Amino acid sequence: MKDHEQMSREELLQVLHAMQSNRPEALQESEERLRAILQTAVEGIITIDERGVIESINPAAEKIFGYAPQEVMGKNIKMLMPSPYRENHDGYLANYRDTGQAKIIGIGREVVGQRKDGSLFPMDLSVSEVNFANRRVFTGFVRDISERKQLEKAVLEISDREQRRIGQDLHDGLGQHLMGIELRIQLLERKVTGRKFKAEAATLAEVGGFVRDAISQTRRLARGLAPVLLETGGLVAALRELCLNSEQMFHIECVLQCDAAVTIEDLGVATHLYRIAQEAISNAVKHGKSKRVEVKLSEEQKTVILLIGDRGKGLPVSLPESRGMGLRIMHYRAGMIGASLGIQNNAKGGTTVVCSWPRK
Repeated sequence: MKDHEQMSREELLQVLHAMQSNRPEALQESEERLRAILQTAVEGIITIDERGVIESINPAAEKIFGYAPQEVMGKNIKMLMPSPYRENHDGYLANYRDTGQAKIIGIGREVVGQRKDGSLFPMDLSVSEVNFANRRVFTGFVRDISERKQLEKAVLEISDREQRRIGQDLHDGLGQHLMGIELRIQLLERKVTGRKFKAEAATLAEVGGFVRDAISQTRRLARGLAPVLLETGGLVAALRELCLNSEQMFHIECVLQCDAAVTIEDLGVATHLYRIAQEAISNAVKHGKSKRVEVKLSEEQKTVILLIGDRGKGLPVSLPESRGMGLRIMHYRAGMIGASLGIQNNAKGGTTVVCSWPRK
């Protein structure tokens, strides 16, 4: 048989569910086997009863949270959570006991854990329910994903820097080169105008118009990749220009409603909010086929609220990998600045994206 420490999370879950039994004589054997799995598994595993009391914690989980077994055994699992999850956890369990509706059981998700020293860290959590005779046990699989988050952050920062570099190259390189071509065309046009080359002059004028259009498009792309107004005019000015560029690029109506008093001095926060708005507008046009997008920036009780609403088709229940990536990036950007992000389809059609960033 395969060693427990070499098993994947899915294989461990299969073993745990296979232990379920309604026969009292099999109960002791199953629980002894459960303890053996807990001790040898590389994955952090914690079991709790229906009241949220910790019944067991394996060495891997001890290392993650920094507690010795005797410090957590018999105590409520919420001691491993920061606020507001700590205050809400007992309510989740009570709701599940009363209604049978699970909000996390069987669904893996990213949450925040709290170590013994009070430090917080991101972790991947998956909870499974196991029944032994007439007793119900909840088994939580935990994994510290701090390193993964740091790597993701580094990759995103590199991506942002590369976008700014490309935007600067478009503006200073290709843009200037196209302007040089336009000037040469204008000089040539003046030379042939008024002589016997009227047709050629008209063609040159037409080509010059194409080059001017290319310059305008290059500038819009450059500003989208490197929103310099974030540094000079702030988020409000950058969003205003984003809406104008979106109207020209996508041929839609993009309206900005903004509280002029909203200022964000942190360039990193402003950049993430700008990118969230940019992605939401792009999704509204490309996937929602919306002809009107509304962007609102306001502040309520020291919380900056960025809202992007459209009147398109809305989002499908499930998205393919290529289309779902933008949504995941928006969620990740929000998490990077400690903001919450909500995305929902509207009753009358379209989608609303709301990002709320609390000031510290």
